[in-house]
Amino acid sequence: MECARMTEYMEMPEKTGVARMTYGYNLPAKHVIHTVGPIIYEKVTAKERNELVSCYRSCLQLANVYNLHSIAFCCISTGEFRFPNEEAAQIAIDTVRTYLKETNSKIQVVFNVFKDIDYDIYNKLLG
Repeated sequence: MECARMTEYMEMPEKTGVARMTYGYNLPAKHVIHTVGPIIYEKVTAKERNELVSCYRSCLQLANVYNLHSIAFCCISTGEFRFPNEEAAQIAIDTVRTYLKETNSKIQVVFNVFKDIDYDIYNKLLG
């Protein structure tokens, strides 16, 4: 409901790569950070890679602005949005590592996966 109100207020769909935060309400988290990832129609382009980086960075920046102690990321843009799983995972990991190094942020980052293939990919890449 809160997301719907934000979208109505802006009178346009949310831009790709931008993060917004709402309350968690009945979820086990106090807040939920929302972002829209790129949709892949053919081959992945540099623009779409940069948009995915922006998704992760803007979420981390927002979490730090609100002094959140942890953040959990799902696999942004994979599945229905067709970003290749392994490439998306590498971008996610690289972006988080770079952000933490550049900012000295102490935020705890969790990569939350739903599919076995994603578990295997993250396990291999984080190995």
